[in-house]
Amino acid sequence: MRPARLWQISVDAGLKKIAGMGFNTVRLPFANECLAASATSSIDTGKNPALAGKSPLQVMDYLVTRARANGLNVILDRHRPDTGGQSALWYTDRYSEATWIADWRMLAKRYRSQSNVIGFDLHNEPHGEACWGCGTRSIDWRLAAQRAGNAVLAVNPRLLIIVEGVERQSTGTPYIWWGGGLAGVAAKPVKLAVARRVVYSPHDYPSTIYNQPWFSASDYPKNLTRQWDTNWGFIDKSGVAPILIGEFGTKLETTSDKKWLRAMVGYIKKNGMSFAYWSFNPNSGDTGGLVKDDWVTKQSLKLSYLAPILGKPVTVTTDPKPPTTPTGTPTSAPPTTTKTRLTARWMLQNSWQAGYVAEFEIVGGSATAESWQLSWPDATATGIVNAWGMTCAVTAEHTISCAGADWAKRIPPGQTFRVGLQVDSTTAPSSPPVYIVGNK
Repeated sequence: MRPARLWQISVDAGLKKIAGMGFNTVRLPFANECLAASATSSIDTGKNPALAGKSPLQVMDYLVTRARANGLNVILDRHRPDTGGQSALWYTDRYSEATWIADWRMLAKRYRSQSNVIGFDLHNEPHGEACWGCGTRSIDWRLAAQRAGNAVLAVNPRLLIIVEGVERQSTGTPYIWWGGGLAGVAAKPVKLAVARRVVYSPHDYPSTIYNQPWFSASDYPKNLTRQWDTNWGFIDKSGVAPILIGEFGTKLETTSDKKWLRAMVGYIKKNGMSFAYWSFNPNSGDTGGLVKDDWVTKQSLKLSYLAPILGKPVTVTTDPKPPTTPTGTPTSAPPTTTKTRLTARWMLQNSWQAGYVAEFEIVGGSATAESWQLSWPDATATGIVNAWGMTCAVTAEHTISCAGADWAKRIPPGQTFRVGLQVDSTTAPSSPPVYIVGNK
């Protein structure tokens, strides 16, 4: 999502629509130029009264806060240095590497207490002369990502550092999409001072964006799996790090594009990968959006293609009985406060050899829950890396136990909140029994 057309819709209307489609995270593009600007334009303050007189950075603050209220996480995406266009490298004559890193450090500090800000996409679509692992400081994107990533983690070590690929590869497909080539990770991964913070993020598009050679191959679309495996899929499959497919999208007007999107959705689902669809906004010239030009009507056909990967319920329970050990002993004493029934929907977002990310959709009952507890068994969990909307711990009884916190501590009747966590665990539960108790 880009915060565009705010003269036509409100921030909340857009965010509610995104959450209602089944997404749990917004990838929010920005330009460094805007971070320093003092004023905005093209905002209808009748529809968005809270944005009157705000700077672009204050608008970002508001978007982050309202995303949290709508149960959405936020990934900040440095989409370009200035509003004039994308840049091949992470710096330009106007915006130096030092400015790029300083702005990221500022944002890391600014949103350190906003637990729904989960990751920084360091630079959108490196291309042209940008290389991976060539060793030349001025063009080696891998080394730049390490410098910026470590600078961010020194301020906020819980953030995910999202690193896109390059256009020009020395292995795999020589030329690929801008931001799409990550074959070099096999020999030269990004190494950060804080473990398990790197997420690799390729971009991938269909033939209507550019007619790449593989679209005319005799075995298309079956060859796409091989293409993806070679250029970035191996990273997730081999347990090196998680993959977030940071952009993929189409107007879905050709047979070739329909085959591509069906294959992409199947690949994501089979491998349990995370993704960010481009885009929600209908004014993307290349792909269109997930809503029509009125910014209200859903693109039903596109959403039907995406349906298999838009989180569905796995286990829902409102049973207030706490989980037990194999001997039948309760893992904790039942709360003595009056109960209010909540529902919790488990959604496994990603998993790899050393852990997993899961989220829950918590829905309020008939009365306000002033506090709540959530738990599920996990025999291989060894620790909690981070959590948002709740605090969590691994108990001695091989259970993960969480309590509502921050914006999700209090659940009003009928309200929906998305919370989540990252777990160190050798095996991700596929469909665990989930227990939730709300206290009045």
